[in-house]
Amino acid sequence: MHRGSSVSVRRPRRACALVGGAGILLLALTGCAPDPPSAATPSPTADPPQATAPPMDADAALESFAAVTARVWASDARDRGRAYVDALEQAGFVRDDMQVTADRSTVGNQAESLQFSVVWSRTQCLVGQVGPSTGEPVTALMPRLADGACLIGRTRPIDW
Repeated sequence: MHRGSSVSVRRPRRACALVGGAGILLLALTGCAPDPPSAATPSPTADPPQATAPPMDADAALESFAAVTARVWASDARDRGRAYVDALEQAGFVRDDMQVTADRSTVGNQAESLQFSVVWSRTQCLVGQVGPSTGEPVTALMPRLADGACLIGRTRPIDW
């Protein structure tokens, strides 16, 4: 993706409301779950509940994707692909549907541009690009490639 492309660029706006509403729904639904067996005692260090799945509407999914991208971009981890993958997974996107490019060039320099994606549907991908050569984060809903991937070229394994 290049700055001058005709791809629609979305900036995050109402994503916080969507994520917050999904969290309230999750809390309401967990109140309906059966009580655990009486022998089980909750651990004070238990992991927080998993995030809900992203919205089903493509426009809402793009807003959520863009909000996560903006949040990571604003952090100290802005130049690490793993940070985007982990944050997207925490937001409910499926790790197995993601791709990410390398953080470093083949000679060890920081990448000028970092791309990451999530397969959204049989025909679409959510794609993000960040880095010094990009300026502000760019997110878009794009068609899947003929081979089913979202990103062109070499990507790194998501094996952590």
